[in-house]
Amino acid sequence: MMENKRLYVDFHVLQTVPPSCVNRDDTGSPKTAVYGGVTRARVSSQAWKRAMRLMFGSLLKEEQLGVRTKKIVALVAGEIAALAPEADASALAVKALAEAGLNIKSEDKGTEALFFMSKAQAAALAQLAVEGCKDKKAYKNALKEAPSVDMALFGRMVASDPSLNYDAAAQVAHSISTHGVQNEYDYFTAVDDCAPEDNVGAGHLGTVEFNSSTLYRYATVNVTELAATLDTEQSPAILRAFAQAFICSMPTGKQNTFANRTLPDAVYLTVREDQPVNLCGAFEKAVPPSANGFAEPSIMRLASYAKQIYTNFTGEPEEAFVIGEGMEELSGASMTMNSLLDALEDAVRRRLPVGEVS
Repeated sequence: MMENKRLYVDFHVLQTVPPSCVNRDDTGSPKTAVYGGVTRARVSSQAWKRAMRLMFGSLLKEEQLGVRTKKIVALVAGEIAALAPEADASALAVKALAEAGLNIKSEDKGTEALFFMSKAQAAALAQLAVEGCKDKKAYKNALKEAPSVDMALFGRMVASDPSLNYDAAAQVAHSISTHGVQNEYDYFTAVDDCAPEDNVGAGHLGTVEFNSSTLYRYATVNVTELAATLDTEQSPAILRAFAQAFICSMPTGKQNTFANRTLPDAVYLTVREDQPVNLCGAFEKAVPPSANGFAEPSIMRLASYAKQIYTNFTGEPEEAFVIGEGMEELSGASMTMNSLLDALEDAVRRRLPVGEVS
């Protein structure tokens, strides 16, 4: 059993993004939020988690990842076909999912809402279906057990059957700019290549709304929760993959128009045994415009605020790692990306409760 020891890893990132529309609302405008009485650029947590899950594909094995889809019949049917090529795979898949308690609209449409399923869960359901199992509890347990890495990190909610829910070990905040922003408009035209030579008009007119910002990004992982959900031996490597994906990923909104993919100006990771600590309060008072830009004063503001919080409330974290000039006072020398990932993986492995990591 996992001891009642708490272990969290907090991720703080400052990242400058050039003119872009990384994440837009229903009207096509870049998302914003009012914080500290000032309008800020915003990128939703959902947008960045999607980018992270896509990056997981290159960091983790395929069998470690889940699939979120309405077409879960096809997933289970594929596993059934591999076990019993002569069987009516789709019919058996529908029956197996119904036995597990899911409402399947049809073979083609699948479930009414998106469903998150791991490869292991699909394989387990297929095995039960091929064996002709009549125990509904066995089908239900097949959907409860063997969650994927991304399911353990980001959770699964099944409104029709809460017993299938998984609590998320990771929390990801909406990214907000450290300063105020005002959206701008790019007026553009497109030329019709086949228009007559005497036609001087444009084939299309349009506008794209955009802004630029230095974002404060934050996430935290409850390592204790993650280790309880998954094979604990995997947890340090999974935290490494999470860190790399959080630091290096970028949502793809309007990327072809703006080519806005950047890497962080500063990264600050902490290992804590008390509670997660979001440091967004450093920017409740917006960083004012200056000739030095926003990144440098934002780094100074973050470092100063962290020290203030540690002095007044929580004390220093158990361990901390940084990348970027200006952050050294929080952890010593700035590290390279690979060194930071190695240090994080080692710290998590050492601090998990004794006996939980082989």
